[in-house]
Amino acid sequence: MTDPLPGAALSDAALSDAALSDDGLPEFCARLGIPGLFDAHVHFLPPRVMQKVWSYFDAAGPLTGREWPITYRWSDGERVAHLERMGVLRFSALPYAHKPGIAEFLNDWAADFADTYGNALRSATFYPEPEAGAYVRARIDAGTEIFKTHIQVGEFDPTDPMLDEVWGALTDSQTPVVVHAGSGPAPGRFTGPELIGRVLAAFPTLPMIVAHMGVPEYGAFLDFAERYPNVRLDTTMVFTDFTEETTPFPTDDLGRLKDLQPRVLLGSDFPNIPYAYAHQVEALARLDLGDDWLRDVLWRNGLALFDA
Repeated sequence: MTDPLPGAALSDAALSDAALSDDGLPEFCARLGIPGLFDAHVHFLPPRVMQKVWSYFDAAGPLTGREWPITYRWSDGERVAHLERMGVLRFSALPYAHKPGIAEFLNDWAADFADTYGNALRSATFYPEPEAGAYVRARIDAGTEIFKTHIQVGEFDPTDPMLDEVWGALTDSQTPVVVHAGSGPAPGRFTGPELIGRVLAAFPTLPMIVAHMGVPEYGAFLDFAERYPNVRLDTTMVFTDFTEETTPFPTDDLGRLKDLQPRVLLGSDFPNIPYAYAHQVEALARLDLGDDWLRDVLWRNGLALFDA
């Protein structure tokens, strides 16, 4: 595939051959002057659930619509070890409920995962159901650091009244929530900026992390980040050759992205990506937004949000 942003140079701190590998990430970080990477969008799920997710990608289901080979089809332990070898010092687990009645099963599993792997953020999920407010508050009280919800996969309206207590609890506690609300890779009944925009209007200090920068509605989600003080954007799959091929980021908005430097977080979607992990970092470096922007996005912004 061709470079989606012609003329953009790799960061001065990047490796000279420009073909960044997973093994080369620790040196890349050292040359930037950061200890490693802080990845806010990594998935770990119960093995049987993860196998179903991989099977969906293998079948090029309607929410993907294209060939999507899983690069890191390994056990939990092997994947954690690989993250550590690459210098990913902190990462999420991000379970996501796709139907009622499953969230607390996923949350129990994710809590055990965080107990086993101390560099993982304590992660949880929710779904619009009568008990959601109660279990979200209980998970926050138990130390959950980040939540994930997937409007596309879950096919639910984020303005559902059953979620009012959830959004309120997350706002009151300032617990970040990664929200997949954009219409990529395929639109759903409730995706796009309109409905989640109503949530933000009702809860203007909600600490929302917009998954995939809201692909493909990048501009509208950049608007939210500029308008609401606690909205952040994660880089998950954005700027990679895979995403640029079908839903390129508008180059006219790169200046806005640079101005939002403190509120952009590294995200990867590891392990469910059809290319090497290092390509996500390389794709960000070749934007040529400066080494200080990279330091913040790859490490310091995550540290400030979660480990301050």
